[in-house]
Amino acid sequence: MRLIGMLDSPYVRRVAISLKLMGIEFTHASISVFRGFDEFRAINPVVKAPTLVTDDGVVLMDSSLILDHAERVAGPTRSLMPIGARERVDALHVIGLQLAACEKAVQIIYERNQRPPEKQHQPWLDRVQAQLLAAHGELEKAMARQSGWFGGEQVMQPDVTVAVGWRFMQYYLPEIVTAGAFPRLAAHSARAEILPAFVETGF
Repeated sequence: MRLIGMLDSPYVRRVAISLKLMGIEFTHASISVFRGFDEFRAINPVVKAPTLVTDDGVVLMDSSLILDHAERVAGPTRSLMPIGARERVDALHVIGLQLAACEKAVQIIYERNQRPPEKQHQPWLDRVQAQLLAAHGELEKAMARQSGWFGGEQVMQPDVTVAVGWRFMQYYLPEIVTAGAFPRLAAHSARAEILPAFVETGF
């Protein structure tokens, strides 16, 4: 397998860490969708990160779809998703919140960095920021219900997604998503970021 994309993307990093935790071998090509547009396009004409090229040469994109494939490759004994129906839906709830937060963060970053200042629309930024903070408020509540990892002793996909998303927020939007406002999320991420799979997949 080949994973394509920069690790400063929470979606790429989420996949890379998950593959390591599941024990799936892969190579990583750190190609930017901006600076390496033509190189990326030669692999995936859509130029979407993350992109995964399977062992059979099939091009997959979107982190959740890639991880769905990875779960099938890993099998139930190495899965990062709960087996029980209620536990699984709780996991999906948390994952969805963090992916929504990452989506809103990316919208803010692109608005700031890709659009000329005179064309930035503050009401839109205010709305997106409110959505971003709402997602983190719900995630903080979810963390309050946890006494450890979502799998007890085992790191699970919600743990990975939440920790990776938090690291992304602190790197790009620390003035909006503050550690003081979300102490449980900050503590959860700090605990995860010292694990080997996270350390080896830093940015």
